[in-house]
Amino acid sequence: MSNQINIKNKKAKFEYEFLEKFTTGIVLTGTEIKSIRAGKASIVEGYCFINKGELFIKNMYIAEYEQGSYNNHEPRRDRKLLLNRNEIDKLVKKKKDVGLTIIPLSLFISGKGYAKLDIALAKGKKIHDKRHDLKAKDAKRSMDRAMKS
Repeated sequence: MSNQINIKNKKAKFEYEFLEKFTTGIVLTGTEIKSIRAGKASIVEGYCFINKGELFIKNMYIAEYEQGSYNNHEPRRDRKLLLNRNEIDKLVKKKKDVGLTIIPLSLFISGKGYAKLDIALAKGKKIHDKRHDLKAKDAKRSMDRAMKS
């Protein structure tokens, strides 16, 4: 299987500060994996939540499969994420802190052909933190330009 599919959440790095990262599996139905392999998915608006001791992702978009007939899936349904019990318990304990959230970082196909999702326990950045990141990025670009010429 090729693992060239790598759908990223580019806004996450700018909006959040990552505290811990995890790699999870996803429970998919029917034609969802075919749409992911075609690259027709988005995790930008998605977020994770814990319900009855299980981890779910909400608002992740997987386009309907073009060749799917009446068996097609819902594009924005809640999908269960697969983590060890210890990791879920760790997330539950840390999520009790105010201001922490669980966000998806990237969606990819593993070497065995399974869909995997990288998630992170994150804290939202303040406006001045975002400005600082933009200044650092701009300074790095100007240094790279100066070194090049």
